[in-house]
Amino acid sequence: MRLLVVGRLHGQLSAAVRLAMAAGAKVAHVDTPAQATAALRAGQGAELLMVDYELDIAGLIAANEAERIRVPVVACGVGADPAKAAAAIRAGAKEFIPLPPDPDLIAAVLAAVCDDERPLIARDPAMQRVIALADQVAPADASILITGESGVGKEVLARYLHRKSRRADKPFVSVNCAAIPENLLESELFGHEKGAFTGALARRVGKFEEANGGTLLLDEISEMDARLQAKLLRAIQEREIDRVGGSKPVKVDIRILATSNRDLAQAVREGTFREDLLYRLNVVNLHLPALRERPGDIAALAEHFARKYAAANGLADRPLAEETRRRLLQHRWPGNVRELENALHRAVLLSAGPQIEPEALRLPDGQPLAGGALPADPAARTASRAAEAADAVARAFVGQTVAAMEQQLILDTLAHCLGNRTHAANILGISIRTLRNKLKEYSEAGVSVPPPPAPGAYAAA
Repeated sequence: MRLLVVGRLHGQLSAAVRLAMAAGAKVAHVDTPAQATAALRAGQGAELLMVDYELDIAGLIAANEAERIRVPVVACGVGADPAKAAAAIRAGAKEFIPLPPDPDLIAAVLAAVCDDERPLIARDPAMQRVIALADQVAPADASILITGESGVGKEVLARYLHRKSRRADKPFVSVNCAAIPENLLESELFGHEKGAFTGALARRVGKFEEANGGTLLLDEISEMDARLQAKLLRAIQEREIDRVGGSKPVKVDIRILATSNRDLAQAVREGTFREDLLYRLNVVNLHLPALRERPGDIAALAEHFARKYAAANGLADRPLAEETRRRLLQHRWPGNVRELENALHRAVLLSAGPQIEPEALRLPDGQPLAGGALPADPAARTASRAAEAADAVARAFVGQTVAAMEQQLILDTLAHCLGNRTHAANILGISIRTLRNKLKEYSEAGVSVPPPPAPGAYAAA
């Protein structure tokens, strides 16, 4: 993890920095908020800012936001003045660390705010085969395409590949291609020169340069605009990029990883993804099976998440009851590892006894996680689920127009995803742009549309 410390390195702050380095952080330092923004703009990446609470934290966050630089802030200060600590949190800091520093607190805050060392847990043979192939190709510099459903852990595998590569001591930089508006993604990837467009107040180094020497992850690559795909192809082939508004190319030395939860071969046939770019990215393909296809991982992951969230919330570690395990194994987990993690987080908070009982397993809407028996044969389970789904759809949609059915399906899916547009589009099998256009149409017609999740809301890899 890369940590940027902002403030004068007096004795107690220096001690906190030493503890952070002992916890595995790579630390850089600047004196002022303006220097921090300048360093981030120039490509000195960071996953976390540790800022003296005597400084203008609100101004620092605002300056970063104006540059579309979003790095979480942790405030720290000597004396733990409650008023100043509260002011720092109101200004946008995620946590407050009192000084002199406590080693366990430093480690806990780094782990909680920058959860970039998520372990890759693989007990099921299907997953172990993927890991074996990942171990084999990790030392090479070849581009790797990681595929699988939303929530299976594609970014976790990408970080695993980086840690196993020859570039492990260099930056790992991730860009979510679906989360950045199309007109901003080019600047985010390749950077821009001062005055290149309205709002370009200074030169900004993009993610390609920030990742120089290390690994660049292009998350959800299928959502990239066709024009930008051509520029990406050239960057991969030539290992050089052009900043927006720049006059000369910039050489970069990076390894490219990409993820997609869509069938890129089908996207090529549909004309929405370049075939030559797919060949460049897909030198090696690592396909992560859905969680329901690797049942041997469910209990191990559940135990890991139970321990993780017990520690994060200051609760005693409690084992899973046998009935809880049974219900976890019987659920289909359409949201995969992400859904399982959120379910265990809720269960840890809702449990009151010495074990995590099945009553604590809840769906996002508060309904209990069903534990009914499923047919033993996988084909029979599939047929049973298909029949139930078809019957439910028939009862719900009889008498409705096609447009009304589409609207209900989109809004129900968005509500299921807690307002997350990217996840809803993935489930619906449409582009994020199409989904946004539909939601705009519904809003203008006076239909209530679930809002996006709040900034900083938890999302698993």
